[in-house]
Amino acid sequence: MTSTADTPPSYSELRAQLETLTTEAFRSELSEIDQLPTLEIARIMQGEDATVPGAVGEQLPQIAAAIDATAERMARGGRLVYAGAGTAGRMGVLDASECPPTFNTDPSDVLGLIAGGPGAMSRSVEGAEDSKELAAADLDALQLTSDDTVVGISASGRTPYAVGAVEHARHTHGALTVGFSCNADSPLGDAADLRIEVVVGPELLTGSTRLKAGTAQKLVLNMLSTITMIRLGKTYGNLMVDLRASNEKLRARSRRIVALATGAGDETIEAALTQAGDEVKNAILIILAGVDGRSAARLLDDADGHLRAALRAAGGEG
Repeated sequence: MTSTADTPPSYSELRAQLETLTTEAFRSELSEIDQLPTLEIARIMQGEDATVPGAVGEQLPQIAAAIDATAERMARGGRLVYAGAGTAGRMGVLDASECPPTFNTDPSDVLGLIAGGPGAMSRSVEGAEDSKELAAADLDALQLTSDDTVVGISASGRTPYAVGAVEHARHTHGALTVGFSCNADSPLGDAADLRIEVVVGPELLTGSTRLKAGTAQKLVLNMLSTITMIRLGKTYGNLMVDLRASNEKLRARSRRIVALATGAGDETIEAALTQAGDEVKNAILIILAGVDGRSAARLLDDADGHLRAALRAAGGEG
């Protein structure tokens, strides 16, 4: 027999739950927004969006704690996995997909799971967000370990797919879990090891959490992945020295990064990149430390990819 805990809430129960959420609150002062001039609506919407960075700022200690814990595990070979439904899931997939070209990570290092699978990126998959079991199956397919980090993302903080993901990752696999929502004291936060709750308030359009909540998700996920990669030595200062030059724009950018890091001329840069097999970090080390390509690769390997440490080991400034 199905237990009461496993029985989906009735529509009246679900409606009562939604009415308690800040993200779902009705803005009576905007009830005639459709009657306003377009420019005025745009000004109101821009004003709403301008409040999001402040809400993110209030959660910086929690965000930093999640980054440090994630980076520690990724340094041991762990992965960063985002799990969400709808807009939240799409934001996770977006952030994960941008890590390989930006930081030259393996596509399996940062992953985005969306309820309903890849097809849900462009089309709603009915019922997928309501399934904790689907989240568990998606995570099991990744063969999680205790070095992995799973970030459940949900504007409401109650989406079963996101809550189920952190519950399963934490209790079945021993992974680090982070509950990221836009409501305080959320079930998602309660289910996770760490919580990030960016309270952005009611939306311009009631319940349309692709707006301020979606913006908050983009900002926080940018921080999670970017600063984790900084901690892992994927940058040199604020230069993307681990970018993957997979097209002409990125090849030009890689040369500019080497120039900014070294001050070298074009001929020296091209020669170093040739020796380095077009690896930006290696080329910088070749120029600044005066080593050959093989030595640069060895120094970086010994330094776990940290360019400053490799430079110090080679007698450079670091």
